[in-house]
Amino acid sequence: MEWALTQYCRFAMLCTVMVGLVSLTLLSACDEPEAGPEQQLRQWVGLGQEAAEAKERRDLLALISPAYADARGHERDDIGNMLRAYFFRQHKIKLLTSVDEIRLYGDTAAEIDLTVGMAGTNDGVFGFSADAYRFELELERDGDDWLLISARWGELGRELH
Repeated sequence: MEWALTQYCRFAMLCTVMVGLVSLTLLSACDEPEAGPEQQLRQWVGLGQEAAEAKERRDLLALISPAYADARGHERDDIGNMLRAYFFRQHKIKLLTSVDEIRLYGDTAAEIDLTVGMAGTNDGVFGFSADAYRFELELERDGDDWLLISARWGELGRELH
């Protein structure tokens, strides 16, 4: 009886290892092709949305170039301070993003037009706030990463600054 049980355990272990190896082989054969620039930029937007909703300021700042500058005179640290203030005021944040257009300039530069609906719960009179903005983002590739180098934004229907 012991011998049969030992043989059964060895057989079960061998089957488990084989299924695992076959699964790994199939998964590696089904790897997605490397994402092109447009797909990478859409992923960049998704990462930004996730970080903002999680109120992860450092993760958002990692998407911004140290050389960031915009027409309003803001630099990267200014954007970090704006995020800090917004995250402090909002208990919970939800974003609804729509990529309106992506324009590629070779493999190293891009512009993204976004519409973003923002909602947050807070300690205000109504307990929440909601806004909609339009963004024009300029990005450049730094190695394998896309980084924000400048942005213009404004409330939906108003002029961008």
